[in-house]
Amino acid sequence: MSDLPYRPCAGFMLVNAERHVFVGERINPSAHGFWQMPQGGIDPGEDERTAALRELEEETGIAPNLVDVIAPASKPMRYDLPPELLGKVWKGKYRGQVQHWFLGRFRGSDADINLEAHDPAEFHAYRWVELDQLPDLIVPFKRHVYAALVEEFRDLI
Repeated sequence: MSDLPYRPCAGFMLVNAERHVFVGERINPSAHGFWQMPQGGIDPGEDERTAALRELEEETGIAPNLVDVIAPASKPMRYDLPPELLGKVWKGKYRGQVQHWFLGRFRGSDADINLEAHDPAEFHAYRWVELDQLPDLIVPFKRHVYAALVEEFRDLI
């Protein structure tokens, strides 16, 4: 595992006017019951901010012009896959992800959200949650990342 690289990833913490955070429940049956913020791989030649906004739009249908980017996280955050997922996720090429996160304010309404904007869809449901709920909603091996994001972005929300 230590010989494998981390997959470059960008993620977006989207906050609405009520200071709640967007989370989606993955369609993947193995992730049923877990919720996450929009995130995904960075394409070759793509910068982190562009990737984060692209992933946000692909996974939620929210157009970038409805989002005010507030700040990037101060540093990339990493997580390792648990042993049972190694070799199965991302064609076995990566040991986990190095994630570049951004915080942004949503200026639209729920009518602007379309979970089927991209084929295939990644989420089958979404909700807006309190900031402190985030670490309890994500799969256990990513909890430390979400806990760090909560603390880093708390004063900006």
